Amino acid sequence: MTSEILHATAVSFEDKGVLILGASGSGKSALALELMALGFGLIADDRTEVTRKADDLWLGCPASLPPLIEARGVGLLNARLVPPAKLALVVDLDQLESDRLPLRREISLLGISAALQNRVDGRHFPFAILHYLKAGRSA
Repeated sequence: MTSEILHATAVSFEDKGVLILGASGSGKSALALELMALGFGLIADDRTEVTRKADDLWLGCPASLPPLIEARGVGLLNARLVPPAKLALVVDLDQLESDRLPLRREISLLGISAALQNRVDGRHFPFAILHYLKAGRSA
């Protein structure tokens, strides 16, 4: 097994993990809070351990990280962390999606390709992520 700790936030829905990447202040915790309001569980906020197990990537909470999530302008909120989850989607908040119907994108982490979604500026974005995990993507 190979692992790496990334400056990222991770959530899961029905054991499917979403890794949220972005620079400080890009909205990683804010998106995680929106997804948590839709039923996602928090794996880790701000630092996430990504572990390669065979041909899969798993998202977990580093041992030293407290069970908290930052709500900018509100403070640190207590959170009940959920167990590690298999990576299903990576969201990159540093890259704005400009295409209405973008081609599939991928990112390589620890030598494994994973589905990648760039940031979408729209109220529907958290809902689209939820539906992506529930039903997948057509094209």
